[in-house]
Amino acid sequence: MNDRYLSVDQVAELLGTTARFPRRLIEERRIRYVKVGRHVRIPKSAVDEYIAMRTVEPIRLRRTGLRRVV
Repeated sequence: MNDRYLSVDQVAELLGTTARFPRRLIEERRIRYVKVGRHVRIPKSAVDEYIAMRTVEPIRLRRTGLRRVV
C-alpha cells in the first residue's frame, strides 16, 4: 500500500480547520493515525475515509402530484 502520510497541520489545511480539530480526532480515536517516534502522521486514505463517512447527500423531494386549490 503506497499511502501518503500527512502531519496534523497538513490535515488541518486540507480540512480547512485549525490544527486543534485533527488533534481532537486523534485524541478521541475517530481517525486512523500512525506514531513515528513522537510525531503523529495521518494516512491520506484515513482523511478520505473520514470525509466520505461524514458526507451528507441532499434529499430529493418527490412531487406528490397534489396541487394547491386556489
